[in-house]
Amino acid sequence: MSYRAPLARPAERRRWSYTRFQQRLAPYVFTSPFFILFAIFGLFPLLFSLFLAFHLWNPLDGLGNWKFVGFENFQLALDARDQFWVALKHTVWIGLLSGVPQHLVALPLAFVIHQFLRRWQGAISTVLFLPYITSAVAITIVFGMLYSERLGLLNYVLGLVGLDPVRWLAQPELVPYSVATVVFWRYVGWNVILYLSGLQAISEDVYEAATVDGASAWQKFRFITLPLLRPMMFYAFTLTIVGNMQLFEEPFILTGQGGGSGGAALTSAMHIFNTGFRDLDMGYASAMSWLLFLAIFVLSMVNNYLFSRDGGRS
Repeated sequence: MSYRAPLARPAERRRWSYTRFQQRLAPYVFTSPFFILFAIFGLFPLLFSLFLAFHLWNPLDGLGNWKFVGFENFQLALDARDQFWVALKHTVWIGLLSGVPQHLVALPLAFVIHQFLRRWQGAISTVLFLPYITSAVAITIVFGMLYSERLGLLNYVLGLVGLDPVRWLAQPELVPYSVATVVFWRYVGWNVILYLSGLQAISEDVYEAATVDGASAWQKFRFITLPLLRPMMFYAFTLTIVGNMQLFEEPFILTGQGGGSGGAALTSAMHIFNTGFRDLDMGYASAMSWLLFLAIFVLSMVNNYLFSRDGGRS
């Protein structure tokens, strides 16, 4: 009697199971909204602006009606006579006027609060943080009223001491300082909070040992606080560089799209906005956007070099 091997059974189909779905598919399903929104509102505009930087396109002509011009937009922006360089110079100047005082005030103030005002640290931090979370439009409108030549509080105070009113937003030499004051007032509290969080991460044993050795408050600040706060200082300076190089709301609301008298407050972001949405030259505006990104990247790398562990001496 011959032996006959049993017939192979067809492979059973894998049945759908909720457990299998949870283990394999659920993570992708639940995280997919983020990636979908990022692709639509983040990645696509980024790639599209890079595409437009090499084309001449008026958005009123519709999609597809663009002309390839190569590096012509970049060459135009890099011309020393172009308005882009003037706007970039204004941006850097206003950034220095507002950014440097922020840290010169925020760091010592955070140290004083941490060392001597701990009992009221929560209340003080809340008050200092309020300008940062308040609408930039509301803050700028209030400062615009303070700067008013005839009805502003500043000129009213100057009149009380017998001084003539000052045209804070009409004199080209004063406009950058007026804008920088608004930016400083809005972000100095944010930097204080950053430095306070960095100070709280420093062990109290270090300060106690320094006190036993007879170190003064200034010596503690110079030889303990500053070296140990270097990572937080690097982070705070980086945020200041990125934010100030993209400055738009404060000068736009205070001085209008032209940057005030003589264009003294015309920043790079405002110039890009005017080129793209007023002049409808999206290709040129995209090229300037990427050049501004390159400028921010270079400044961030310089900041990284200066705050490296050896202070940039390697």
